[in-house]
Amino acid sequence: MARNKLSESKLKGLTDPGLYGDGDGLWIRVQKGGSKNWLFIYRRGVKREELGLGGYGRGTAPVSLALAREKAETIRQQLARGEDPRAARTHKPKTFIQVANALIDAKRPEWTGGKTAREWEVSLREQATHLHNMPVGEIVLGDVKECLLALWTTQPETASRLRARVESVFDYASAHGWRTAGNPARWTGLLDKVLPRPAASGKHHAALPYKQIPALMKALREANTAAARVVELIALTAVRAGEARGAVWDEFDLAERTWTIPKARMKAKRDHVIPLSERAMTILQTQKQVATNQFVFASRKAETHISEMIVVKAMREASPGKAATLHGLRSSFRDWCGDCTDHPREVAEAALAHVIKDKTEAAYRRGTALDKRREMMTDWAEYCAKAQ
Repeated sequence: MARNKLSESKLKGLTDPGLYGDGDGLWIRVQKGGSKNWLFIYRRGVKREELGLGGYGRGTAPVSLALAREKAETIRQQLARGEDPRAARTHKPKTFIQVANALIDAKRPEWTGGKTAREWEVSLREQATHLHNMPVGEIVLGDVKECLLALWTTQPETASRLRARVESVFDYASAHGWRTAGNPARWTGLLDKVLPRPAASGKHHAALPYKQIPALMKALREANTAAARVVELIALTAVRAGEARGAVWDEFDLAERTWTIPKARMKAKRDHVIPLSERAMTILQTQKQVATNQFVFASRKAETHISEMIVVKAMREASPGKAATLHGLRSSFRDWCGDCTDHPREVAEAALAHVIKDKTEAAYRRGTALDKRREMMTDWAEYCAKAQ
């Protein structure tokens, strides 16, 4: 049977009571008085079954032609799998926010720090409220578009991240059988037809030119704060900010002058051994004298580590370039390696804990890079202490 026989204009013009078909089981019933209701009609054996899909053009949740077709397709897929659509309706459907919360809980062990979890929580729990109470299996393209519109032109980066995370929720729902229709948050071939392409920011983490690093380090040494020591350690070891803030004493072998960050805290999910320069050792020995808990840089207010906000503030106060970021210190180090030294590229990449796909290079790194990196990090620390 042909499908899509109805149109919005035809629907609005239907006034005579009766059943009107859209095709392959989808019907609309016009009642005396003009009200219209969607139905899906099918047979199980010799028995004729009807499932109501909602009213058209009325009530607090009117079902559009597009939504009725999507609901009908869900039922067709259930019938094709031998399922009873009526039995499936006896279970209360999962709402979007229920699935979003389940997804966050499932992904939490993958995330190396609290920042990522918080970003997902903000996106799905605070920015996707339009979808929260909708059954995840019944959400359509228009609902997702409505959710994104407020941010799409004013905050395109935020909106793009929100779209990607909403798409993940639908994928998670489909994997668990809570949704049988397609993914209405998919960009290519779907949302790109109804939303303008988000503007590319072209932004990277702002990095301080390495020639200004000695001035930064001098200002940090003169600041008598734990936050300044964190920034120093980030610069001296080329680690990510969260890896330094969350450092615990068990990760350090001060006798061997090494710091081993376990894979659970690493983006690449593998242990990372860092050789410590003389200045890095001094910072750690100073912190050891004032240690109050397991964290090298403990918070004064709770049994946790120092906050990101305080460390960012210390970076900005000491930096000659006020826009420079903590993550940009890794770029400063890498640029210095390439421009000012003969240290091999693979050794510099090992210091940044970048994953190398080339098996030969990766094997070389594991076998010899630690001693070479110790020499390189010593050179870097001496450059950082360079007189102005």
